[in-house]
Amino acid sequence: MVASRVLRVGRADDGVAGQSLRAGIAQIQRELDVTPEFPAEVERAAAAAAGAGADEGLTGERVDRTDLPLVTVDPPGSMDLDQALHLARDGDGYLVHYAIADVAAFVAPGGPVDAEAHRRGETLYGADSKIPLHPTALSEDAASLLPDRTRPALLWTLALDATGELVDTRVERATVRSIARLDYAGVQRMVDAGRFDGAYADSLALFETIGELRLAKEAERGGVDLPLPDQEIEVAGDRWSLSYRRMLPVERWNAQLSLLTGFGAATLMTRAKVGVLRTLPDPDPRDIARLHRTAVALGIAWPDDQPYPAFIRSLDPARADHAAMASACTRLLRGSGYAAFDGSLPALTRHSALAAEYAHVTAPLRRLVDRYAGEVCVALCAGVSVPTWVTDAFATLPETMSASGRQAGAYERAVVNLVEAGVLAPRVGERFSGAIVEVAEKEPTRGSVTVQEPAVEAAVRGAKPLDLGTEVEVTLVTADVASRTVAFELR
Repeated sequence: MVASRVLRVGRADDGVAGQSLRAGIAQIQRELDVTPEFPAEVERAAAAAAGAGADEGLTGERVDRTDLPLVTVDPPGSMDLDQALHLARDGDGYLVHYAIADVAAFVAPGGPVDAEAHRRGETLYGADSKIPLHPTALSEDAASLLPDRTRPALLWTLALDATGELVDTRVERATVRSIARLDYAGVQRMVDAGRFDGAYADSLALFETIGELRLAKEAERGGVDLPLPDQEIEVAGDRWSLSYRRMLPVERWNAQLSLLTGFGAATLMTRAKVGVLRTLPDPDPRDIARLHRTAVALGIAWPDDQPYPAFIRSLDPARADHAAMASACTRLLRGSGYAAFDGSLPALTRHSALAAEYAHVTAPLRRLVDRYAGEVCVALCAGVSVPTWVTDAFATLPETMSASGRQAGAYERAVVNLVEAGVLAPRVGERFSGAIVEVAEKEPTRGSVTVQEPAVEAAVRGAKPLDLGTEVEVTLVTADVASRTVAFELR
């Protein structure tokens, strides 16, 4: 699993700071030409589909699996619920049922909602803002796997052996009914207390077992688990505050189930030589060598015979030197893309950070490509041809997703910069404790510093070359909300 630094909102009120935050986000949306609003034609088509979603023209017969006590596990307050799960023992092994929202039951190929989804590519997130991929009539209502509502889904059945190895994958159209909307913290409390209530008790009791087995499999195959904490913002009155938040164990287990489904999907596709994969080339040996030099500069032991995934797994982001090392390791994750194919495999099928072939299939409410990949797998499991509306999209889908990924990254970075500037604006001239996490190769007096309190990473300039990984006292010289810039000096 690859973790990234994401800005989350813990709390936000309607005070001066909250209004400033929202005004800044609105400005970012104007600059990037994105909006949460949809054209009237798209909203009308979505509302009509929400009231009349049907299986006409879809691949595969729909089976009734409302007997499964599925639950969703998401951040608190989430309404765009793509996934619902049920876990069970199966002899010496395990059975994972993973229901994924069946967006194709509501979005007609070539229609207004489909065309707008292709224009957007994916949902954009930043602080308490969201630019949805689909109108909320679908993404937060009719197509969402909300509790106590019967919903169409693609139901994945994933069989694992006693070690957690995936041994069989199938997917079919189904009607499902989630019985509870749970959040990560609540499930973690159940796990920590060892007490699970309700019809989903036996299922959730296996969450840790299966999650840890899959994490062990990730380590065995050489997958990368980059330990970057999230930033969390609270906005109250006239003050903004930031802190780092470590991922809960249950979040990592949930991510492993999503990855598991993506691995199963990729296996179905590569065997049939049709589909769309998420890819990442092997890192450049020069980047590995550069990281070894960084580890030496930071005083972190990295044995020559230790593969980089194992080294990354050993890092503790609570330590300043290890946080600097983890930040430097993001260089290895650049260059990801998508490969669509029909009839022969592409030159690159593997995702090097996951050390496996992988496909996005578990978030169709929030990511366009998942709808297409899911349809490929349903057709393959049903033993019929992949629909032409799916294969016809292969010519442009990879670039559509790459472009939307770039836009999502730009949106997130702009919001992070806005929040950091807002938090620090009243404190220009103050000194802060931090650690140097990056040094510019061509201009070693410039780099980046991570300040633990508040939780900020920003540009820093020194009077002399910076020393990577060292703990420093820096002075805040710039914190401008309008330009979203923050800068420190090491004097």
